[in-house]
Amino acid sequence: MSDKSKNTPETLEKSGFSRRGFLGASALTGAAVAATAFGGAVMSRETWAAAVKDAQQKIHVAPGELDDYYGFWSGGHQGEVRVVGVPSMRELMRIPVFNVDSATGWGLTNESRHIMGESAKFLNGDCHHPHISMTDGKYDGKYLFINDKANSRVARIRLDIMKCDKMLTVPNVQAIHGLRLQKVPHTKYVFANAEFVIPHPNDGSNFDLQAESAYTMFNVIDAEKMEMAFQVIVDGNLDNTDADYTGKYAASTCYNSEKATDLGGMMRNERDWVVVYNIPRIEAAIKAGKFSTVGDSKVPVVDGRAGSEFTRYIPVPKNPHGCNTSSDGKYFIAAGKLSPTVTMIEIAKLDDLFDDKLKDPRDVVAAEPELGLGPLHTTFDGRGNAYTTLFIDSQVVKWNMADAVRAYNGEKVNYIKQKLDVQYQPGHLHASLTETSEADGKWLVALCKFSKDRFLPTGPLHPENDQLIDISGDEMKLVHDGPTYAEPHDCILARRDQIKPQKIWKRDDPFFAPTVERAKKDGINLETDNKVIRDGNKVRVYMTSMAPTYGMTEFTVKQGDEVTVTITNIDQIEDVSHGFVMTNHGASMEISPQQTASITFTADKPGLHWYYCSWFCHALHMEMVGRMLVEPA
Repeated sequence: MSDKSKNTPETLEKSGFSRRGFLGASALTGAAVAATAFGGAVMSRETWAAAVKDAQQKIHVAPGELDDYYGFWSGGHQGEVRVVGVPSMRELMRIPVFNVDSATGWGLTNESRHIMGESAKFLNGDCHHPHISMTDGKYDGKYLFINDKANSRVARIRLDIMKCDKMLTVPNVQAIHGLRLQKVPHTKYVFANAEFVIPHPNDGSNFDLQAESAYTMFNVIDAEKMEMAFQVIVDGNLDNTDADYTGKYAASTCYNSEKATDLGGMMRNERDWVVVYNIPRIEAAIKAGKFSTVGDSKVPVVDGRAGSEFTRYIPVPKNPHGCNTSSDGKYFIAAGKLSPTVTMIEIAKLDDLFDDKLKDPRDVVAAEPELGLGPLHTTFDGRGNAYTTLFIDSQVVKWNMADAVRAYNGEKVNYIKQKLDVQYQPGHLHASLTETSEADGKWLVALCKFSKDRFLPTGPLHPENDQLIDISGDEMKLVHDGPTYAEPHDCILARRDQIKPQKIWKRDDPFFAPTVERAKKDGINLETDNKVIRDGNKVRVYMTSMAPTYGMTEFTVKQGDEVTVTITNIDQIEDVSHGFVMTNHGASMEISPQQTASITFTADKPGLHWYYCSWFCHALHMEMVGRMLVEPA
């Protein structure tokens, strides 16, 4: 190791190595020291600096070039999904889902509110876990699913148009948290954990959470219909979940097995558990009519509490958090959170567990390696290595699964390969293609919850820090800090060839089919007509748009009229999106080429009101305007 006296900020800056660069390199150097303690090789500061510089070259995506991966980031309590190019870490797009977005009009347009249904009344959401649909354990690029913990919803995004097309409020539960998809043979089901125990019925007649009628549920959604398939009553609070590579099993971590309401009570028991679900058994029971319902819901419900034929409870250290299936399909890995360990559950032994051939549920545990303080989530490189975030240690630890099993069986082997400092307190992490059988071990993103001293100060509310790490070699290398706004909880990476977005809308797209049907009833040809339909105090204005003009530049209504403006963008050139904003009326929306969009508002103010194009679609963008004339009532 180099003499510390040489590693001063002044010396480094003179040599072309900035102080901030030094902070990153020192983290890597510290990781080298940590790795040494576990048998890793010692690297000098100069070697690390050279390695980091080489890795940084890989992330440069020159002007006009494309990223290798699509990244989909949850927007946390912003309620959206963000599209990020990897490795450049450039934000490409934001997809509004549970939030209101005035740029696109999501949450304002009739089309978006139709998709949101009754939940359109909510103006917030809390996105956690984005996941891409699969066929045979590989991404098929069809859908992305995302949860809303705040209002107990699951939404689906069509990846061909990068817009939400379905939204479901899950009945009988509160707080949809963990979400994963069936991987094999295809994504037939979306698996979603409801976190909080609530009384049933939850009508104020009983508040006793220790009662048998108080529980939460594991929720299974038909991915194509976006309707509930079935629910499973379970013991304890559910946290995260994942599915295997056979299509047979799903598993969830559980904390608060105590059903307590205070912090101390939630940590009283010596252990919590991972609950495993036998999907074929549940399907067979429902087909045979062996289910019940809860409240007014017609969703089939089976009881999966302890002793059920549908579930098995595997004791694990306290308050486990992450639940991740290894990309080789061998293990469910539950992160300890309050324990420095993760628990490797051997999926091949689950058949014996469900057939009652094992004396102890813990017989399915293949290993329980000690990794560090605050393990939360695990990801994989496809080469037999796992990577786990250590929230308290502010590190990502790389460890070998086969070596961990050998150590658990009594061999003297170092399974920890490297520890890398990250800034700071990492939650989720995600390696490229790691949720599939094609994990390629190229890039890893650590989503850090704190970023103090990493970026320009932004007042009391700091950005978070998404850090890009090169895992293509034997050593992890931190190559990029990326500030993000509240709160990207998790992300997922897919190869760019797996995602095939449309460049122009198809006129028969179901996204705006209800609007097309309404126009048909009004006798309107959306691609040519510019007309006003009056129906009492309801006024429907239909117009085309072609940059830089609207097909109708003036229309008249009465004060108090409910006005619905429907616009069809007849431009056929990609990237020529139009907008519509009615001044002083809270009306704003996007209309991309060949799209039809509509918005409804009340003309409550007499006088002249301008409308204009909000998207810069033409050199005469400012001149793309019209007027609504509102006659006094």
